[in-house]
Amino acid sequence: MDYASKKPEKHICIGILAHVDAGKTTLAEGILYHSGSIRKLGRVDHGDAFLDTYALERSRGITIFSKQAEVTFGNLGITLLDTPGHVDFSAEMERTLQVLDYAILVISGADGVQGHVQTLWQLLKRYQIPVFLFINKMDQEGTDRQALLDELHGRLSECCVDFGGDAAEAAGRAETASGAEDTFMENVAMCDEGLLEAFLEHGAIEEREIGAAIAERKIFPCYFGSALKMQGIEALLAGIEKYVQAPVYGKDFGARVYKISRDAQGNRLTHMKITGGALKVKMLLDNGEKPDQIRIYSGAGYEMVNEAEAGMICAATGLVKTKAGEGIGIEGRGAAPMLEPVLTYEIELPEGTNVHDMFLKLKQLEEEEPQLQIVWNSELGAIYAKVMGEIQIEILKSLIAERFHVDVNFGTGNIVYKETIETTVEGVGHYEPLRHYAEVHLILEPGEPGSGLRFESRCSEDALDRNWQRLILTHLAEKSHRGVLTGAEITDMKISLAGGRAHTKHTEGGDFRQATYRAVRHGLKQARSVLLEPIYEYCLEIPSDKVGRAMTDIQKMQGSFSTPKVEGDRAVITGTAPVVNMREYASEVVGYTKGMGRLTCTPGGYTPCHNAEEVIAAAGYDSEADLENPTGSVFCAHGAGINVPWDKVTEYMHLESFLKSAQVSQEKTDFSEAAGRWETGGNSGGGMVSSGLAEDKELEKIFERTYGPVKRREWHRTEVRETEERRPAKKTEESYLLVDGYNIIFSWDELRSLSEVNITSARNALMDILCNYQGFKKDTLILVFDAYKVEGNPGQVFKYHNIYVVYTKEAETADQYIEKTVHRMNRKYEVTVATSDALEQVIILGQGAQRLSAQGLKEDVEQTCREIRQILEERRENDRNYLLNALPEDVAELVEDVRLGRKKFS
Repeated sequence: MDYASKKPEKHICIGILAHVDAGKTTLAEGILYHSGSIRKLGRVDHGDAFLDTYALERSRGITIFSKQAEVTFGNLGITLLDTPGHVDFSAEMERTLQVLDYAILVISGADGVQGHVQTLWQLLKRYQIPVFLFINKMDQEGTDRQALLDELHGRLSECCVDFGGDAAEAAGRAETASGAEDTFMENVAMCDEGLLEAFLEHGAIEEREIGAAIAERKIFPCYFGSALKMQGIEALLAGIEKYVQAPVYGKDFGARVYKISRDAQGNRLTHMKITGGALKVKMLLDNGEKPDQIRIYSGAGYEMVNEAEAGMICAATGLVKTKAGEGIGIEGRGAAPMLEPVLTYEIELPEGTNVHDMFLKLKQLEEEEPQLQIVWNSELGAIYAKVMGEIQIEILKSLIAERFHVDVNFGTGNIVYKETIETTVEGVGHYEPLRHYAEVHLILEPGEPGSGLRFESRCSEDALDRNWQRLILTHLAEKSHRGVLTGAEITDMKISLAGGRAHTKHTEGGDFRQATYRAVRHGLKQARSVLLEPIYEYCLEIPSDKVGRAMTDIQKMQGSFSTPKVEGDRAVITGTAPVVNMREYASEVVGYTKGMGRLTCTPGGYTPCHNAEEVIAAAGYDSEADLENPTGSVFCAHGAGINVPWDKVTEYMHLESFLKSAQVSQEKTDFSEAAGRWETGGNSGGGMVSSGLAEDKELEKIFERTYGPVKRREWHRTEVRETEERRPAKKTEESYLLVDGYNIIFSWDELRSLSEVNITSARNALMDILCNYQGFKKDTLILVFDAYKVEGNPGQVFKYHNIYVVYTKEAETADQYIEKTVHRMNRKYEVTVATSDALEQVIILGQGAQRLSAQGLKEDVEQTCREIRQILEERRENDRNYLLNALPEDVAELVEDVRLGRKKFS
């Protein structure tokens, strides 16, 4: 495309996303062919696809790197980005999302909405990208258009509307065209109140209004076809041309970097989207660099331009400081990625390889794939990399061999743990060897799960110069700080600069680096740290007769699952599970389903580690022995620097504690407010006035006499104790135990074995066991069974001997019934719930109830049975009728003497 001679009326950037093998690259080929950008259709299986420019992609038949192509269709200019579909390369795909105006989500009509498709849908929602859907492979036998549309409504959104359906098919039939158009308009109108009002008032909706609703993600147009047979592509392109709206950009320069790569000559390329103003050759950027060339790529070829305007995607040479994901100019820092690697591998080098040179070369790959995080472990003398999965490992090995001519291997993968904190603390770092000086005070606060690390300054520029503050914040962001439990990277916390001090002569930039690092570590040593482990969000598709086995396996893996969705002889189970327990489960699924099952896993973030003590013990990390990350500080005494351990730093620090000062200030504020309420009687009706409280000096004296030493309180947090005192006391004389019936059956081996033969027998056996248990414990016991699948079932509650048995009504699960009951009862009574459903446990704990695992209940039942047997045996001993007990006392003594030989019987 010649940018100098031809410029379309509007221009957008649109990306193609899909689950692997859905036909994404084939659709891209079809779009390029229809638009006239290529003259011959390439195919992935033939290895000649236009956008598969790397030999590795052509040999493997998968997209590994995002690629760009320039397309013109009518009056619309399109920058088309083809993204990787395999989950192992999803980090590359996620970075590309940050520069898209629209997205085409390709779904295989033969497979429907797969697990990774739902992950893509969540990512598109997170980045607020309007979506067109193309349901591919509709030429394959067994595909059902309406069934697929229903699945889209159920698993993605009710606002997925067929834009290539009856209205288009009826265009040539005058007698039915009008009715089909009305049906289409009705479906569109149901997606938004504004559109519905327009339709009811005018009987139609304008294209402009539909386009605006698509841009606002209120409507998701769906097109059906076969990319391989060129069916439906023209309708998709026509719909895009008709409905898309070009973004409006400002005049101030801004750009978003989404990728770093290298061309065949080794030149470093910074791929970016211009989001404001224009980028020109030799233009000075805010990082001090200037681009030497500006290239507009289309496949493997490119065109050089002198200027890239807002909305264009280009690649610039000559920039060495840029990083993927960063913003330039008016663009701020990009969002933290949602998909992160959860495995770390040692890169094993051949004998004789220069390790340090190889490390520097691998850092080039890290620029192109930031999620790799190449790390040098000086203690072990080894190089480590973070990787998403096995396919990515094979690609990395090929890339390293091709680029650096070194054949490497990857060792056994280890789980990437992280650490966070539960409490707010103040960390102090002081660095004062001879002729150096810096002190930094940081407030470390726990953040929301998945929030990553956030940095800010609360320090006045009167106390510390702005340049020093910026330097401290830079040092906070430039390093992956290690926790104190296992030495893992910290996350999910907010770190605020509260204060600091510099010397007019002796302070250098490196001094604040040391003080900042030590302040973070000092704070972590004081806080209650929490070990986090990665989890997978999984989608398990299995034969319906294997649901019991799957649910049991997931519970054993400390996982959680939603209610299985059964469709005919197939069932789908979704949920989360720790990565460490689910790594090898895919092969196990293939085994017990005889190849009929399929497991899809995507990274689902981090949660508190289920076996933290075991992991911490195995790591054997000693925070005090980590010399590269010291927890103490350096102070000057007698003309020399001395090391002060972390627990003594507050005795030496030069500045007062900012957290303590905030607590004192809060105490005074609380007291003053209380005094004001007392002085005014606490209400508008007046009351007793204490004239002694009217004087400030008297207030200060009373405050000191009342409070004495200042109590420590959390930073900007209220005391929980006050809330607890206001809660009504529970009636401890009545306690309830709710038991999730099927959860217990599938968790106890003997009951699970019985259920495989006859589920009714397993239920009855559990009821009998719990009757015996309740008779000893005396709690009110409620046993709950799912009956939500029974059509028209109104639910049932009956008493079985001394326990209550509940069968839930239609569309109500046992979990829902238990949650509702706990919410209603826990305010007055002590309530315990017996279940091993991890999600259910979290919910009931949040409601204030106690939880008891399935294994815990089993152990309690077994202990109860032992105690009952012991009591019965004691009673039998006491109830025995011996002959000597019935004899007169003197006769009994005579008989006993004869028995013992003290006297002979005569």
